[in-house]
Formats: sequence, C-alpha cells, structure tokens
Amino acid sequence: MEKVRKNKLALTIFLFPALFLFLAILIAPIIMSFVYSFFDWNGQTEWTFVGLKNYIEIFTNKSVQFNKSLGNAIILAILSVLIQLPLALLLALLLARKVKGEGFFVTVFFIPVILSTVVIGQLWSKIYHPDYGILNLILNSLGLKELARAWLGEQGTVLAAVFIPILWQYVGYHMLLMYAGVKTISPEIQEAAKIDGATNWQTEWYVVIPMLKPVLRMCTIFAVTGSLKAFDLIYVLTGGGPNHASEVPSISMVEMFFSRNRYGMGSAIGIFIILLCFFFAFLIQKCIRVEGE
Repeated sequence: MEKVRKNKLALTIFLFPALFLFLAILIAPIIMSFVYSFFDWNGQTEWTFVGLKNYIEIFTNKSVQFNKSLGNAIILAILSVLIQLPLALLLALLLARKVKGEGFFVTVFFIPVILSTVVIGQLWSKIYHPDYGILNLILNSLGLKELARAWLGEQGTVLAAVFIPILWQYVGYHMLLMYAGVKTISPEIQEAAKIDGATNWQTEWYVVIPMLKPVLRMCTIFAVTGSLKAFDLIYVLTGGGPNHASEVPSISMVEMFFSRNRYGMGSAIGIFIILLCFFFAFLIQKCIRVEGE
C-alpha cells in the first residue's frame, strides 16, 4: 500500500476516472453556462454578445419575475432554518435518549428522504386536491368547511403548502445527521453535567448543542442552499403557479431554456443561483464559528 501511495503514476490512474467525471459533469457545464450567460442565443441561430445585459435583465425585466422567485426561495430558506432544523434537532435529541424502538423511529423518519421526489409531489398533490384531497375531507368532517380550499391554487396558501412537503421530506435527513452527531459525544461528558445537578434539557442545551456546532452549521448550509436551488418538488406540485406565487429561481431558469428559448438568460440565472449558494455558504461559515478554526 505504501508503494502505491508513493507511485504517482498509480495515483493518477486511480484518480483519473473520478476527476474526469467531476470535470465533465460539474465543472464543464458551469464554465459553458458562464460563457452562454454573456450571449443572446436561442439555441439555433448565431450567438450575439450582449455582455452583462442578461444579468441586468433578470432583475429589471418584469416578464421574467425573477425578483419574486428569488423572494420565494429566500422565504423557503428562512422557514427551513426556523422550522425544519429546530424540529430535526428536537427529534435527534429525543431519539438519542435511548427511547424504546430508537432504530425503528430513525428509519421511519428517514424513509421520505429515499423516496422519489416526483412520487412525493404526486402524493401531496392528492392530499391537497380541493375535491377529494384528504386534507379538505378532514376539515369538512370536523365541521371546518370554511377552512377547506384549493391549497395549491391560491396565491395566499401555495407557498406554505409547498413548504410542508419539503419539511416532511427533509426533516429526517437533518435529523439523522444531528442524531449521528449526538451519538459521537462522549456519554461521560453528559454524565458529568448530570452529576453537577443539570437536568436532561440543561445538559442538552449547555453541553450537547454547543458540541454539535459543526453538524448544525453543515445542516444550515444544506437547508439554505437546498432552498435556493429547489426545483423538482415545486415543479411537480405547482409548476411555479398560480401567477408565479410559488416560482423559484430554478423554475425561472427552466422556463427561460425550454419555454422562451433564451439560453443566455437561463444561463445567467443558473450562474446567479450558483453564486448565491456560495455566498450563503460562506456567510454561514463565518456566522457559525467552531472552536479550533
């Protein structure tokens, strides 16, 4: 093994397939999109260089509705941080207390993560259906008929209705990361706090959670960047409607590509999403400090 590590040719041969795929599937498309973003191109005719016009137009052209879609993505990111992550942390702390059926509950909460997003979208679209959806049927049976509505068809409720399936799908993902983090903390540290008179919740608040900072920071980055680049579930549920009320930047990008044949504009939106994800990841890294860094 030591000889292999010292053999640069062998290392190059073993690393080349992964490096090639990384460059071909991730880096090359990003570079191509960056180049396209400076041109006006419909996918067929010759390219026309327009400089930063596409980047300016995504914010100034009212027909693009990018400002609204970006606002929706930020709202989803805020809801994810304020609702999804605290709920995942609570579940992780409760399960880490060695409750009966601990492994079973961990598996149950994680199941939505491994389901196809298209399947989840179809499932929740049936739940929200105004005529035969189980949500309205329950409200009607409880005598709350005035609360029943077309949840995905009204501008006032669609964004919240879209967030709930996102919460349901990914809370188990964050819970598992936090649960694994709690399990790596030495029980002796927690026992020492309890000997000093701390309750379970005090131990978790003052001992466990501060030691989970690296995991919490990672989950925050995943939640925020995931909301900024969300696409498939929202597209299946609403397609961005009604009247752009649930549209997010990724849907705006796809519309530019396949509905309006504006490849330069779509590429500009894609590059902006990437830069936005990097910016928020960097900001979260700076805001949530970990000892030793």
